[in-house]
Amino acid sequence: MATAFPDNSNGQNDASAPDEATSLPHNIEAEAAFLGALLIDNRVSEDITIPLTAEHFFEPLHGRIYDRILKLLDRNLVVTPVTLKPFFENDEALKSLGGLGYLARLTGDSAGLIGARDFAQQIYDLALLRELIRVGRTLVTEAMDTSESVDPKGQVENAEASLYQVMEGDADSSGAIEFGKATLVAVEMAQKAFNSGGHLSGVTTGLSSVNEKIGGMHDSDLMILAGRPGMGKTSLATNFAFNAAQRWQQEELDGIEDNKRVGAKVAFFSLEMSADQLATRILAQESGISSEALRMGKISRDDFQNLSRASQELQELPLFIDDTPALTIAALRTRARRLKRRHGIGLIVVDYLQLLQGTGRANDNRVNEISEISRGLKTLAKELQVPVLALSQLSRAVEQREDKTPQLSDLRESGSIEQDADMVLFVYREDYYVQSKEPKTPQEGDDQDIHDAHAKWAADMERVFGLAELVVAKSRHGSTGKVKMKFESKITKFSDLADDYYDGPDY
Repeated sequence: MATAFPDNSNGQNDASAPDEATSLPHNIEAEAAFLGALLIDNRVSEDITIPLTAEHFFEPLHGRIYDRILKLLDRNLVVTPVTLKPFFENDEALKSLGGLGYLARLTGDSAGLIGARDFAQQIYDLALLRELIRVGRTLVTEAMDTSESVDPKGQVENAEASLYQVMEGDADSSGAIEFGKATLVAVEMAQKAFNSGGHLSGVTTGLSSVNEKIGGMHDSDLMILAGRPGMGKTSLATNFAFNAAQRWQQEELDGIEDNKRVGAKVAFFSLEMSADQLATRILAQESGISSEALRMGKISRDDFQNLSRASQELQELPLFIDDTPALTIAALRTRARRLKRRHGIGLIVVDYLQLLQGTGRANDNRVNEISEISRGLKTLAKELQVPVLALSQLSRAVEQREDKTPQLSDLRESGSIEQDADMVLFVYREDYYVQSKEPKTPQEGDDQDIHDAHAKWAADMERVFGLAELVVAKSRHGSTGKVKMKFESKITKFSDLADDYYDGPDY
């Protein structure tokens, strides 16, 4: 006896008429066969690796049946037409098909068991095609608008964002998430931190002391790293980016599961330095040769061999540098989406925030423009589900104080940046300021006061030389405070202090 399937002209998706609905890509028979396979053998659900949801089904009744099956399976119950019966006794769509007997007819053909995975993939793919059609229709409709208020560049950005969501199979990403699902994510993060030794639930910074303080760089977070010129904020951001990329590379070689990794592929948007300058810094860090010596060619044969070795090791490093100057926040978001789609990046670094440009509508007011940029970066972090580390300048107010340690109020246009950021970090090196206060070098015959002043300066310099502090001024995930680090100015490298080193896993 032939299986009766729902009449798919009941109005689906964005269709406004039955004929239009039936013209959308769909396969009702595949949906019914897949549901039948699930009801015959509940273990079929364990073989489905794609993120198939009720919304992917063309026939709403099938979507409701699938959703109920998943909920019962989550409760470790056996799902059959009999156990489904109480949930569909009053379903009008099911009544039109002959009532509860339709559930039994779904299991009438066991052939669906053989191709269950293929059926699921086809249901998913056809749903993406329907969503693509919806995006295309919206794009055409908006492009036909020639009024004065039209924003073509904005339409392009919106279209790319929509296409990205279709590519991710996440067209409903803006919808509400059940609390139960949110708690599962929270538990997974806690488990990840536990497995790493109790300190790391996000992307590693490569510095154990920093990881211990902030727990790593978390998905969806906007992190601001700020400092006055000369403090080394670009160097520290480069260190973080390199360490995360190198850790991902090692985890790939070791075959570590994706959900257990703490490394990440990195996109580095450098609006200040060129790609070759950043590469020179990284080569200096890894070879132990100063950037100045590399640029001027003042290296020995042994240095050159170390340089060649470091270069070979970094050939496959998953670190992507975009040094396009004067990027707008919209263009940066577009490029980041592409890198996420093509390469699966897990960390974005922007050097630096004040060099980004707004859309143009807010350019008459710098504070408004910075607000737009900081909101755009936070939105990007949430959309791509990756941490975004944005560098920022500090105002000159720091230089007017006796205590040069940065404060939140020192952030330029601090209102919007401080508000949008999940974490604000300051890098501070006291030796930079002590060195700038070097008194006159004493000569033979000078007064004792001159000798004493220089000796005091030398003692202060010895006390702070090579030390740096990372000030955690704001953190939505934990406490604030300071982390001491070692800084090697010759190769612009930050590392853990020996006495502060966390004696645990190698992050």
